[in-house]
Amino acid sequence: MKKGILITIIAVIGLVIAACGSDTTKDEVKGSAKQSIKVTSAGEIATLDSALYSDTFSSDAIGQISEGLYRVNPDNDAELGLAKADPTVSADKKVYTFQLRDDAKWSNGEPVTAADFVFAFQKVVDPKTASPSSNQLDVIKNANQIRNEKAEPNTLGVKAIDDKTLEITLENPIPYLPKLLTGTPFLPQNEKFVKEVGSKYGTSADTVLSNGPFLLKDWSGIGTSWNYVKNKDYWDAENVRLNKVAVQVAKDTGAGVNLYETGDVQYTALTDEFVQKYKDNKAYHSQSKSLIGYLGFNEDRKATGNVHLRKALSMAFDKDAYTQTILGDGSKALNGYIPSDFAKDPENNKDFRAENGDLVTFDPEKAKSEWTTAKKELGIDKLTLEVLSSDTEVSKKTVEFLQSELEKNLPGLTVKIKSVPLKNRLALTTAGDYDIFYGTWSPDYSDPINFLEVYQSDGGINFSKYNSSTYDSGLNEVKSTLATDPEKRWDKMLELEKQLISQDAVIAPFYQGATAYLLNPEVQDVQIYPFGRNISFRLAYVK
Repeated sequence: MKKGILITIIAVIGLVIAACGSDTTKDEVKGSAKQSIKVTSAGEIATLDSALYSDTFSSDAIGQISEGLYRVNPDNDAELGLAKADPTVSADKKVYTFQLRDDAKWSNGEPVTAADFVFAFQKVVDPKTASPSSNQLDVIKNANQIRNEKAEPNTLGVKAIDDKTLEITLENPIPYLPKLLTGTPFLPQNEKFVKEVGSKYGTSADTVLSNGPFLLKDWSGIGTSWNYVKNKDYWDAENVRLNKVAVQVAKDTGAGVNLYETGDVQYTALTDEFVQKYKDNKAYHSQSKSLIGYLGFNEDRKATGNVHLRKALSMAFDKDAYTQTILGDGSKALNGYIPSDFAKDPENNKDFRAENGDLVTFDPEKAKSEWTTAKKELGIDKLTLEVLSSDTEVSKKTVEFLQSELEKNLPGLTVKIKSVPLKNRLALTTAGDYDIFYGTWSPDYSDPINFLEVYQSDGGINFSKYNSSTYDSGLNEVKSTLATDPEKRWDKMLELEKQLISQDAVIAPFYQGATAYLLNPEVQDVQIYPFGRNISFRLAYVK
């Protein structure tokens, strides 16, 4: 996502052991060319440009082939990536100096340099790029001024001291910098190569360079299949066991289940009725995620610009019924924006969601009351709205459920459905060509600010076009004057969530996701992330 970013509920991933003939022993397979798996993805790659992505499928692909200063370890903590040691930090905790690994290379053989990070970071904040993730770099000195055209990109607080020394100057001290730097917008790009391919950068396998565990092959930019091949020049290649990961887009959960049933698939994600069928199977697993599902409202349109209508819509569907009948994978109803088990109060260690309580619940009577007020203010008796979603199996079932609930609980409302490929859905929401959209969001790192900053008025993925000077001011406090006062910073974030959900009903969050899957012991150490990207194959291998 991330950044932070809008996605479908669950990436459906099927792993298939490839070419293991009956005359091949497990010891021969281990460490040989037979270390090959096949996977399915629930969606296509939209772009391989780390400055332009806005969906998890693209971020997943970029994460397989690229690495930044930090990467995510099996415990979901930040660990050193291209940085070879912990940075030196100035006394005021604003200036970080990193030394890059001497053996970090691009796939064209050129070394990864500090200038590659400078170029990439400046590209993200440059208004000409129109990066959906630009606001994530606001922690860096002058980033906010640059992206708001009040300063030039070359004034960004990132400097190449020499080829292997990178200096990052922050606006204010922040407690989560290593986590932040694992995110996709903070990946380097080779300036010479990017300028050579121009606007085509990241649009195909041939127009991107890799510095991570894998190279991407056989993707034309519009294809529904591609391959990851081990990058032998990756600095940590000795710990990458797989030689190939073949990916095929498959939007139907049943297809993956059928492959598992026939013994062709060793890992497949599950949804709805498949969870009920396999929940007692020893191969069944369910992992909670920080992903949230929600409805976004277009505040630039007359109807959905009415706060009472937004509140009515937010309270008019049964979240528990949805998670139990449509998903059934361990996902749970969510009555706020920040999910549970994500962040804890620095003073009393209490969970953010528990501390801020239920901000929007299923309440058909209150929904009808708000609906009545909205109709009066809009001067209407009836209303037709369109709900936009991607065309995956789960997304279609989700909007059909919402259509039924909203029309039942808000008499006079007609809901139409528009389901399109994810790339088109993202384009339509970015252009503001929708009434309501159903999407998902997964944070890049475990701090509530990563959720809250999405709705900054000039945020790149603020598709609702929410604009509140009070909210913006509060966000700036969290990022600046309160950065060194953890408890006051925490209280301000609690306040901002209440404004966003209870007061202004900017979005309607309704569930916190989970990943349910069947896993065969033959495939080991696939990393399934609780936030940020969905999956990593860096440490995976065939047993």
